[in-house]
Amino acid sequence: MASTKMIDVRRGMVLSMNGQLLYCLERDLNTPGNWRAILYLKLKNLKTGSIVDERVHPDDKVDVVYLDTRPCTYSYKDGDDFVFMDAETFEQVTLNAEMVGKQMPYLRENDSVTITFFDGRALGMDLPQTVTLRVTETEPGIKGATAAAQQKSATLETGLKVQVPSFITENELIVIQTDDGKYLRRQKE
Repeated sequence: MASTKMIDVRRGMVLSMNGQLLYCLERDLNTPGNWRAILYLKLKNLKTGSIVDERVHPDDKVDVVYLDTRPCTYSYKDGDDFVFMDAETFEQVTLNAEMVGKQMPYLRENDSVTITFFDGRALGMDLPQTVTLRVTETEPGIKGATAAAQQKSATLETGLKVQVPSFITENELIVIQTDDGKYLRRQKE
């Protein structure tokens, strides 16, 4: 950790304030003429996910935290926990269901993710922007349907349900965005 003035805080920095790790989403420096400058920060708590607005004095000191991100591979589910293997050290990392959240339906065994660590403790997991999954269940495809045609529901190999164009059939590989769960395109095998 390094100490710095609040005026030097930028978007993307992780701060240690009041025993919490906070990610800076936005900053706004207000300098009203002859008055004192006021710095407004929008911060996201990395543990709870809550977002708070803080009004701070620009000359106050704060600790800047440097996080370690490592590539990991999803191995298996162990009760309510999920076990990942560090791709560099081959150590096992266990994340609880609360930390993983709603991201598991996008993962199959041996899929890669990035796990963020602080002081050797896992803080969270980031998925790749897109994943390729196989359609296991959907209504039959409609011959001659185009991408602009109607959507239908499809269940993927991980149990995730998404809306797909009507020309998609079972056993096809499709690419899904992980941030909103939307269909992007077919994947060639």
